[in-house]
Amino acid sequence: MAIFQKLASGPIAVNELARQLPVSRPAVSQHLRVLKDAGLVTDMKEGTRRLYQLDPEGVARLRAHFDQMWTKALTAFKDAAEKPTTGEKHGQPSRTRTKRL
Repeated sequence: MAIFQKLASGPIAVNELARQLPVSRPAVSQHLRVLKDAGLVTDMKEGTRRLYQLDPEGVARLRAHFDQMWTKALTAFKDAAEKPTTGEKHGQPSRTRTKRL
């Protein structure tokens, strides 16, 4: 997540990322490879170094996925909350009978 957040600021090289994080350069490279394979990051060569940046299309797909997931979850929650409980009819609360002594 830290790498993803750093990339949100713009293109950055692996060495620069590694200097800003408490992990090794190979670990940063490995994380970048995973993000690239997931379609969230792109890279470009600039001289002798490679710059990484977020892929706007990949981030849009990720956002769409989460929007869909949350919509389904909130709809299911709403349906569950509005479902009558035992004893309720047509949205009216059930009447509790009190026993007379």
